[in-house]
Amino acid sequence: MIPYIIRRLLLILPTLLGIMLINFVVLQFAPGGPIEQILAELKGTNISVSQRVGGSGDFSDPTGEDMLYRGAENLDPEFIAELEIQFGFDKPPQERFLLMVGNYLTFDFGQSYFRDRKVIDMIADKLPVSITLGFWTTIIIYLISIPLGIRKAIKDGSKFDFWTSSIIFIGYAIPSFVLSIVMIVLFAGDSFWNIFPLRGLVSDDWQNMSWYQQILDYLWHIAVPIFALVSGGFAWLTMLTKNSFIDQLSQHYVLTARAKGLSEKRVIYGHVFRNAMLIVISGMPSALIGILFTGVLMIELIFSLDGLGLMGFEAAVSRDYPVVFATLYISSLIGLSLRLISDIIYTFVDPRIHFGSYNA
Repeated sequence: MIPYIIRRLLLILPTLLGIMLINFVVLQFAPGGPIEQILAELKGTNISVSQRVGGSGDFSDPTGEDMLYRGAENLDPEFIAELEIQFGFDKPPQERFLLMVGNYLTFDFGQSYFRDRKVIDMIADKLPVSITLGFWTTIIIYLISIPLGIRKAIKDGSKFDFWTSSIIFIGYAIPSFVLSIVMIVLFAGDSFWNIFPLRGLVSDDWQNMSWYQQILDYLWHIAVPIFALVSGGFAWLTMLTKNSFIDQLSQHYVLTARAKGLSEKRVIYGHVFRNAMLIVISGMPSALIGILFTGVLMIELIFSLDGLGLMGFEAAVSRDYPVVFATLYISSLIGLSLRLISDIIYTFVDPRIHFGSYNA
């Protein structure tokens, strides 16, 4: 097992390198880069140039720009050259990429183009929000969907199976952001009941509370957004668990176990469980990554929760490449790590799996 884990850890580096290289190349051809963003603002607004391009910043990042920019007409070429130096675009693409890779290995993501902050500090500020939403949503979905899916497999075709399927598919059909708005109108506004807070992860005076009050305040704030995220996440996992168990229940080893007189509980949890759960576990990394970095964007907007999803979206719109690449790097690293963890969990669910025999 240890040699397999070492090999997988060593494979993370070239995989990350490939992901970053592909996205770096793609962004070479993306129109409307950061310099064009600034030129457009100079022509259309009164924003001070010194507020956007002045000051000291480590822009040892990411992507390249053409030497010709839309909106650069009638502007001093020296000013354009100064912008290129400021953003690091005066270097050839291969040099920029190698410099980015070297910095990223030490988690040096440089500085945001437009926020005058180090990217690592921005990620550190946003990550707790994303982890909160992703962790609790994933845990609750799995704790409810797996037992429910097993029960539905045992009661396949019964009234229980029919009604639970109806409920979870109704929840799946309602977008999480729509449910969030409904919950806010009902329970977080003055229209009906004012039970839950409208925004934020904690109250303004959270630091002055005792430890148990801080926990209660934290749970009070995340209740509605977590409910909105969880409601639409039951369907796929519940049905996946049900179908996986139904498939295993028709296998010959189950018929043999029943013929030996084993109890139904022993058959389900002693024999079927470890086989049926493999496909469920395999989907956990992608589910968590989807919730962390993509599925929570609208929830963060609605509840004013400033997480990685919102930060990555705003960075992509404004072409803040250091933030875009750092978010991609972190999400890829977490995803690859979770994939390795899911493989390790396989050995606990089904001890017959032995990665020690894996041949690289």
